[in-house]
This record gives sequence, structure tokens and C-alpha cells, in this order.
Amino acid sequence: MNSKPIPEGEIVATVIFSCVSFLLMGIVLLLFFYYSRKKINQKELEKRDLEIKLQKEQLHAVIITQEEERKRIAQDLHDDISSKLNVVSLNCYLLNAPNLNAAEISEITSNIISLTAKALDNSRKIAHNLLPPVFEKFGLHAGVEELCDEFESSKAVKVHYTNQIDFDVKDIDRHLHVFRILQELMNNSLRHGKATEIWINFKNTNGVPTCHYQDNGIGFDGKSLDNQKGLGMKNIDSRVSFLNGTITVDSEENQGITVNFTF
Repeated sequence: MNSKPIPEGEIVATVIFSCVSFLLMGIVLLLFFYYSRKKINQKELEKRDLEIKLQKEQLHAVIITQEEERKRIAQDLHDDISSKLNVVSLNCYLLNAPNLNAAEISEITSNIISLTAKALDNSRKIAHNLLPPVFEKFGLHAGVEELCDEFESSKAVKVHYTNQIDFDVKDIDRHLHVFRILQELMNNSLRHGKATEIWINFKNTNGVPTCHYQDNGIGFDGKSLDNQKGLGMKNIDSRVSFLNGTITVDSEENQGITVNFTF
């Protein structure tokens, strides 16, 4: 049996239908890829804007911190150094006064020597706070050891420090941020937390240098945004960010504070 030939009109219709179907499918795919790409670009832009905003906030925090540090240094120079040098200057003028006897000259000279020695000692302390010589010469471990000794010398707090990392002296610029973070945390523990004990431990966690910090102070409400966004915490967050690290802060009222950060 011979099958009937398919009419030419049906073939043309089938071809046209197939072409239109493929064209519609192509248009749908193009629209899908267009809007998908547009959505991806929008998310990338939002992510970039968020990163720029975060960088601006970090830069702002660093600038504020630097300004506060400059004010503190200026205040120290004015209160400790300038005031003593002014008195030294006055005593020097007194030496030019007529009719001074030997006892008066000796007393004035002793005052000048004593005040000059105190001014020198205070200037060394200010310079030491800016960059401890031990840290600069021997690295982070020695710097933190000295920092702990300084806090313990106040007899107000006991510091337990352990270190399981062999720090590379070549990374001293990065380690300075770690040192400043610990300075900030310890100052906060003593001034605000009223802590009597502090624990600091450096160790490698899955190959990542990590610092565990804890105190037994009065703590604070860790869920409060005001506590999370204080100047001290912003400064710490900025430094951790510059180190490409992460940080977690856990605290409750009357439960002390626990901080873990990587660097």
C-alpha cells in the first residue's frame, strides 16, 4: 500500500511552526539570561556598595582613633612635659637673681635636676606607649609579655599569658595591630570591666593564627548595639579587618568577656 503524500501546505506549516517555536524559545532563553545577569550584576553592585560602606566606616573609625590618640599624646605632653619644663625655665631665671646664697642656689639646682629627670622619664613613657622598644626589637611575643608585666605591676589584675605560635619577626607591621588589639582589650577589662584576672592565649587553629582573650570582669550586654559599636570595639574591628581576620565577642552582665580573633 502506498501512503498518501503529505500535502505541501502541511509541511510548510510544520516548518513555520517549528521555526516560530525555536524563535520563541530563543527569545525566552535570552530574556531569562538577560534578567538573570541583570540580577547578578545588581547583587554584585549591592555587595560592592556594602564593601565600600564598610571600608568607609573602618577608615572613619581609624581616623577617629588616631585623633583620640593624638589628643591623648598632646594632653600628656602638655600636662607632664610642658608643665615641668615651664617650672625648670622659671628656676633657671631664679638662678640669675642677685644676692642668692649657696643654700638657695643648691635648692634651685636640685629642683631643676629633679624636674628634668621627671620630664625625661615621662617622655620615655609616652614614647614607649607609642611603640614599645621590646616589641620593635624582639617581636610580638616579647611585647605582649612586657605588656602583661606592666598591667600586673599595678597589683590590680593578674594576667595569664600562654603562646603556642612562633611569630615571624618579618610580620612586625601586622603584629603591631595584634598588639594594639590586646592593649585595647586589656585597658577595657581594667577600666570598664573591673577585671581582676585576664587570660590570653595564642595558638594555631587549623593553621590559622588565633588569639583567645578572656577576663572575669563585670561584662556587658553583648546584644546591645551601643556596646558593639563603641569607639574601642570599632577600633578593634578595623584592625582585625586590616589583618583579613575574623572576630567573635561574647559577653553577659557579670559574666566577663570572651574574645576570639584570627589574624
